[in-house]
Amino acid sequence: MAFNKFVTFFHTVFYLLGLFIATQSEKIKCVENGRFYRDPDRPPHKVWTSSECSKYYLCIDGEVFDFRCSSGLLFDVIKQICDLKINVDNCDITSETITPRPIPKCPNNHQGCTDGTCLPQNYFCDGSVDCLDGSDERFCDPKNDPYGALECNSSCALPECFCSHDGTQIPGNLEPSKVAQMVLLTFDGPINSDNWELLGWLLNGAKNPNGCPIESTFFVSHQHNNYHQTQKLWNNGHEIAVHSVTHRAEAHWWSRNASIEDWFDEMVGEANILHRFSGVRLSDLRGLRAPFLQIGSNRQFLMMKEFGFVYDSSIVAPFTNPPLWPYTLDHKMPHECSETKQECPTRSYPGIWEVVLNPFEAKDYSCARLDACPGDLSGDDIFKILVNNFKRHYLANRAPFGLHLNTAWLKNKDYFDALQDFIEEILQQPDVWFVTNSQAIKWMQNPTSVDQLDSFKEWNCDKVFKKHELACKVPNVCKLYSRIFQQERYLYTCFQCPLNYPWIRNEFGLD
Repeated sequence: MAFNKFVTFFHTVFYLLGLFIATQSEKIKCVENGRFYRDPDRPPHKVWTSSECSKYYLCIDGEVFDFRCSSGLLFDVIKQICDLKINVDNCDITSETITPRPIPKCPNNHQGCTDGTCLPQNYFCDGSVDCLDGSDERFCDPKNDPYGALECNSSCALPECFCSHDGTQIPGNLEPSKVAQMVLLTFDGPINSDNWELLGWLLNGAKNPNGCPIESTFFVSHQHNNYHQTQKLWNNGHEIAVHSVTHRAEAHWWSRNASIEDWFDEMVGEANILHRFSGVRLSDLRGLRAPFLQIGSNRQFLMMKEFGFVYDSSIVAPFTNPPLWPYTLDHKMPHECSETKQECPTRSYPGIWEVVLNPFEAKDYSCARLDACPGDLSGDDIFKILVNNFKRHYLANRAPFGLHLNTAWLKNKDYFDALQDFIEEILQQPDVWFVTNSQAIKWMQNPTSVDQLDSFKEWNCDKVFKKHELACKVPNVCKLYSRIFQQERYLYTCFQCPLNYPWIRNEFGLD
């Protein structure tokens, strides 16, 4: 693997973990097992020193790359993350012990744990540990899951199911020239005074070809969110979706540690908060995005299926030309997750849509989100990147073009101006539409030629709200005590103030 390609991928991953990449190392012995490890020949008297325990290595194709944790952190070789010193007790261990793959020497419909225990086959890769050694949840990639989703086949038909073998097929087999180029502008995180004015400047005034204002999707997290402003966005036609209550930042917590119950508490909990304090209809809260794009494997999607979510928008596809269309999870995904190192689902989840993230090509890098692209780009660079990647969609199969970002990215004036200029430029095309994720799915369920979209009901702006659903002019400012944070927090809502600051397992702020 070329060094530049290697660094391209890890720039995104380690940016989130607070780590940095060092260089290629020619002195360290190669231990090629796909996992990080310590120097096998490190001096025994230095094993427990901070300088040595913060170093770790990865060998790929015979080349050793060396890393170091940020200041104050040590590398946990078992968890495969950098952590606080107090939490790391394995500086003397060189490499992670790999649990052997279970060998199925059991009766029919049963499978064996590593220790020889036989369990029903459906206990394996179901998101819950049943083998004492955890081996039933260890080998759950698409190649090993005994109940993994099947390849796409002719049984999959719209509007309930959509798939194609490589993910690039246009729904309804329409010609590209007959397909509207959908643009999915999505924001992650809380809505508040820190970004409200910027969002107004960006969104207000721009129109779709039918004369309706452009629409976007907001994946809302709870902390610091203004539920009055959220209600206004919903009233203006934007989609409100779920991004969690706590937005926990621990490395790998969402992908490896969070249980089905945790996913329920975080996602259903935030949906309830949005319904209670922004008035958003539960039927309108259709989608979610995992924090930091840390997919929760089958656990996340089991929760989504059980509690009525329509789509996820967290999975990053490999960079392809042409790009990928969204798909349902009735069948096996049309791409690998190994390149992005996400914990993708392996099972079939009929009717659940994946609004996949197609990465940008940004000079020598690829990035799934605008705020994950290199930070040294100029405004002109951003504009050119947006135009070039837009053409990759528009001039090919017209898969939805995603603009995914955190609103903090907009605070860079050069970036804001570049994005605004880009939006104005592409809206000059009569077949470019800014729609929400749910609107994109509605179109895919009923593929409609671009010359008939003026009468496409799902994309009009004639939404009707009941009186209590309309945002008030002046919200209640609720000064609430938080038992979790041991301090007072403010909550802005048009509805009655709760007794306590809402949180997981107490989303209504009851006493």
